[in-house]
Amino acid sequence: MKRDPFILVIVAVVVAALLVFGIKMARRRASQPVASTATGQLAPNFTLKSLDGKTVKLSDYRGKAVLVNFWATWCEPCNVEMPWLVDLHKKYASQGFEILGVAMDDIGEKGIAKFAQEKHVDYPILIGDDPVGDAYGGIPFLPGNFYIDRSGKIVDKAFGLKGKAEMEQDIQKIIASGAGAQSVAAAGGQ
Repeated sequence: MKRDPFILVIVAVVVAALLVFGIKMARRRASQPVASTATGQLAPNFTLKSLDGKTVKLSDYRGKAVLVNFWATWCEPCNVEMPWLVDLHKKYASQGFEILGVAMDDIGEKGIAKFAQEKHVDYPILIGDDPVGDAYGGIPFLPGNFYIDRSGKIVDKAFGLKGKAEMEQDIQKIIASGAGAQSVAAAGGQ
């Protein structure tokens, strides 16, 4: 029973810190215009640096089905989801599927690279920033996943941890969208 007051103080401090952080973020976001990230809309383009030093633009992936995955090293649901993403990327990459992992971390590139290496990530990891998150309407929860079809339109989005089977269904949906047009274009080019 002697620990109860101490635990209550710790919980109160944590809750107060979260409230202050939440209010600060809400005020910051309220003052900024937010791009539309509704399904059926063209996904906001971005240019970010990858861990291997390359400049990556979302528009470079037009014609592919893309999952833009906002994540952070400190995010436990992201830790659960990342091995699923590695598996799904291996399974569907040959069908024109790509994942762009956008790290929303403040630990620096070396820390992000070490984390990605430990998780055996085989898809591009990009160094994210607030303007990219804001372009996607703000990222209220991590992970934040945007499923983008081959034409560059958002087919679906999800925040927080979803099941692997649900993620796979969304990936299959964006792979199938425009697949017929892509096959016709490839056949016409031969």
